Amino acid sequence: MKPKFSTLILLTVVCAVLLTPFVFSPNYIPALRLNDFDLYLTFQSDLYKQITGYLSLIFVILEMILTFRKRGRSWKIKIKVPGSIQLWRSLHIFLGIALVGSTLIHTIGVRGLNFNAIFLWIFFLVTLSALVGVVAETGIVESSQRYFRFSLFPATANSAISKGVLIRNLRGIWLTTHLILVSMFLVMLIFHIIIAYYYQ
Repeated sequence: MKPKFSTLILLTVVCAVLLTPFVFSPNYIPALRLNDFDLYLTFQSDLYKQITGYLSLIFVILEMILTFRKRGRSWKIKIKVPGSIQLWRSLHIFLGIALVGSTLIHTIGVRGLNFNAIFLWIFFLVTLSALVGVVAETGIVESSQRYFRFSLFPATANSAISKGVLIRNLRGIWLTTHLILVSMFLVMLIFHIIIAYYYQ
């Protein structure tokens, strides 16, 4: 049950739509504050932030469980969980998009200041690295070409790379980047939770 290239493109569009309010929040948040202050206060209330924050945290925990399931064999973790790696990888992708949605609900599109702004940008980079990597990899896998020619450098204009080598090289770049960003995100998430409770 691996998502097809067309499904991943659709998920990328959904992700872009979910991220759009972050671009326009400097315009609509002041209007919301001016026109419906009670609703604005509801979005800023501790109860709203806790409920939506815990919802996002549940998605993060599920994502980490899925990561352990996907990488359990290579990490020598003995976990007996039903389902194929492709199923769990697909769930990881869909839950990642759901996490973007829950983050939008939690922040109402506000980019934050200082630490929260950096934390949010790291999260955006985590999402971007995953989407770019998975979409590119799936596009190569589904391509009818067996070899790919690159002419970025004149010395390699006539050389071709097989599908398998290209995917391995691409995965070495995007997956490493994704894992580094996820590690940064998790450390910042812990600090975000501590700060949220400290200032409560």
